[in-house]
Amino acid sequence: MSKLLDPKILMAIKDLSLSAKMTIDGFMNGINKSTLKGAGLEFSQYRSYQPGDDLRALDWKMFARSDRYYIRESEVETNISVRILIDASASMNHNDGDFDKIDYVRYLGASLAYLANLQGDAIGLYVLKNNGIFSMTARQDYQHLARLFYQLEQIVPDGTFTQPVHYKELFAGTQKRELLIFLTDLYQKDDEITKLLDTLNSLRHEIVVFHVLSRNEFDLDFRGYSTFEDLETGETIQIDQEKAKQDYKSKLATYLAETRASLLDRRISYRTICTDEPLDEALRDFLKQRSKLRF
Repeated sequence: MSKLLDPKILMAIKDLSLSAKMTIDGFMNGINKSTLKGAGLEFSQYRSYQPGDDLRALDWKMFARSDRYYIRESEVETNISVRILIDASASMNHNDGDFDKIDYVRYLGASLAYLANLQGDAIGLYVLKNNGIFSMTARQDYQHLARLFYQLEQIVPDGTFTQPVHYKELFAGTQKRELLIFLTDLYQKDDEITKLLDTLNSLRHEIVVFHVLSRNEFDLDFRGYSTFEDLETGETIQIDQEKAKQDYKSKLATYLAETRASLLDRRISYRTICTDEPLDEALRDFLKQRSKLRF
């Protein structure tokens, strides 16, 4: 694994676009590039014609030589739209001593966008907080990607997660399914995030949820602090960390298991990701989901 996938190193690079490029270059150099078959541009192999295949893909020279019908396949899939959804509610300001959740999400989102653009996919950005959504319609060109990086840099988490605001109209898209990547800490008061995911699911999109948590949330290690404040409501609570730690970890494990089961029941891909975790696993998950989409 490249050291450039270490989030501490990445976030020391202030230029988000440069960081994303270095991340993806390091990632691509470190993997065995599996061939993605589809209807793209780079020729890969022939296969026998099957009823229902696009006749435009028939290779007539092969037919002339063999008296059999063959289809030309390629290594690059048909382009799709990838929409990156960012939870920008105040809880994303949570800090584990090195950086905030939103910092990690910003760099992860930029890396995913760069990788998708490299594959020829159209990229869109949606930032959700308070009662609104900032949106950038999915497009595929370098200038659009540069604007997306700029908007990622401008995100300032605030308030609560947005309430439903024309979700269906905003995310209906084209007749084709799209890949939606949601970066969130899943902090919600009245199932507002669950309602969003149910709406997106009803539109038959492919959805990946990255549940972003910090290390001190996993371990209940807040360096002696015993007073905790809800970043979205302002409510405070005092606890004895040592006494509470075992019960906390048990309840957290139950919560994460229930969350995973709930989303998988909805056919939504889910994984937790910690803000000290290298980005390669998230990128692998993206490629795995990306390869499922066949149109």
